[in-house]
Amino acid sequence: MKLLFVVQRYGHEVAGGAERCCLEFATRLTGRGHHVEVLTSRAQSYQDWADHYPEGATDVDGVIVHRLSVDRPREHERFGQLNARVLWTEHAAPLHMQHEWSRAQGPFLPELPEWLRVHARDFDAVIFYTYLYWPTWKGLETVAGVVPTVLHPTAHDESPLYLTMFDDMFHRPTALGFLTEEEGELVRRRFRVRQSSVVTGVGVELDVAQPEAEVAAFRASVSGLGNRPYLAFLGRIDPIKGSEEMLAFFAAYKDRHPGDLALVVLGEKVKPPGAHPDVFVPGFVSETRKHAALAGSTALIQPSFFESFSIVLVEAWAHRKPALVQGRCAVLAGQARRSGGALPYVGYAQFEAALDMLLSDPELATAMGAAGRRYAERWYHWDTVLDTYEAFLAELAAHHERS
Repeated sequence: MKLLFVVQRYGHEVAGGAERCCLEFATRLTGRGHHVEVLTSRAQSYQDWADHYPEGATDVDGVIVHRLSVDRPREHERFGQLNARVLWTEHAAPLHMQHEWSRAQGPFLPELPEWLRVHARDFDAVIFYTYLYWPTWKGLETVAGVVPTVLHPTAHDESPLYLTMFDDMFHRPTALGFLTEEEGELVRRRFRVRQSSVVTGVGVELDVAQPEAEVAAFRASVSGLGNRPYLAFLGRIDPIKGSEEMLAFFAAYKDRHPGDLALVVLGEKVKPPGAHPDVFVPGFVSETRKHAALAGSTALIQPSFFESFSIVLVEAWAHRKPALVQGRCAVLAGQARRSGGALPYVGYAQFEAALDMLLSDPELATAMGAAGRRYAERWYHWDTVLDTYEAFLAELAAHHERS
């Protein structure tokens, strides 16, 4: 098949769950013999969308990537004012203001509609990630009905999902792709959509055994960590991702339970945590160091309120590590329930009780890690995920040919 992915950012240097999902699917489908291209911005950072990569077409691991320039980087003051007026007011903002908000949020790519009008018919399917950004909204408006389209919303229960500008958009794609059952239920409840759909999840590498030397090297790279037991957080260090609540809960736990337990915080520092003697913040690290950090941890903490899927949670299970997850996030609670590999918590009391359970009962922690590993092997082996997705796309393209 000849496939086109449309996504707001693309590249190995890009930190973002939806972007990484798109990159993995595009790269691996190329490896299976499909012709895959990507239409995206030149941006590396979602905070300003400033042009970073060269304009035009490049080859990234066999995928042809077309990068378009943004009209201008995000103007933070203007967007902040619009964001408050559109998302945080009692009454729904007028549709024209929502469209202005979408362009101001970015990335606004003026050349995208014409590029799609010229080239979309060359592909068997055009696949969009995610619902939130202008390229998806405008792209679907441009090509829906012309070529088979798939929208991967990567949606979670957040304020933008309820903007009326998205009401028509969710009915435009030929089909929908979801990462979890909970995401599909949310979208169907919000938009009353009836298109065909598939739940794929995201594949992970299961051959992740880390030599002791790599784990030791990771510990040595974190000044002061030594041989202390630690919990691992991997993700964007951002209040939206639950980092502030996690840090407050961990600090309260250490006040009530003094000892050697540490917290290692890995990821992009949107809002760096304050100083704490038991919290270590290496920041963004390589894939090798990330896996070494997981392999050396006691457990993972995934505190995010808003997830459509948690790759890092499945990666922790690949390492046979148990996890504590945010119980207010339906996706994380569902993954915990189905796998048996994680304990959800809501509020500090449950966080403390769950952490006490894992620390006081090593056999329970081991059993949970093993359950998570079995779950990952059953559902998130890349061959399983890609077999499902290929069959879905092939049927989509065949139906378009018949109609």
